[in-house]
Amino acid sequence: MNRFALPSESVLRAREKLVLDHFHDEVAQDWDATLSTFPHPHYELIAMMRVHDGDAEVRDYYDDTRVAFPDQNHEIIAFRHSADAVIVEFWLTGTHLGPLGSIPATGAAHRTRMTAYFVFDEDENLVTERVYFDQLSILKQLVAGVDKRRPSGLLKLARIVRGVLGMAGGAPDPRLLATVPPKDLG
Repeated sequence: MNRFALPSESVLRAREKLVLDHFHDEVAQDWDATLSTFPHPHYELIAMMRVHDGDAEVRDYYDDTRVAFPDQNHEIIAFRHSADAVIVEFWLTGTHLGPLGSIPATGAAHRTRMTAYFVFDEDENLVTERVYFDQLSILKQLVAGVDKRRPSGLLKLARIVRGVLGMAGGAPDPRLLATVPPKDLG
């Protein structure tokens, strides 16, 4: 098979259904169902250069993000297909009601445009969800909810800055650095 040719219509629809089920189960916070869409759960968060690999790490990621955003939801914009992936553009929404790592809750809502690549292997198994987004867009929306005119708001803002700085830096996951240039496409 040509590595650039799209699979059959039935394969595309099966992939799309799996991805829609995955999104639905994430919103419902049904981690068993969500994780069942992968033979081996694997998330790559490109903005953070972080990988969550395996059942335990992905469950921890889900738990941490739902503590921060218990009402997290997705508004799907578009589906696109490639030879080995479903590409989904969507709005991620949520209200920051709990700590996000070391960033204290702000009570602010965010709506952030994202793209996720759901990559399939040659046997049609979902092997990776690779998510691209702009961290600054989220942070700006969360900080906007802090009342900077009150001393308590300024104190919270200082804790947010301290939390962001504490989460900044660090080495990127080496699995995301080991890229290989594409072969001649001509």
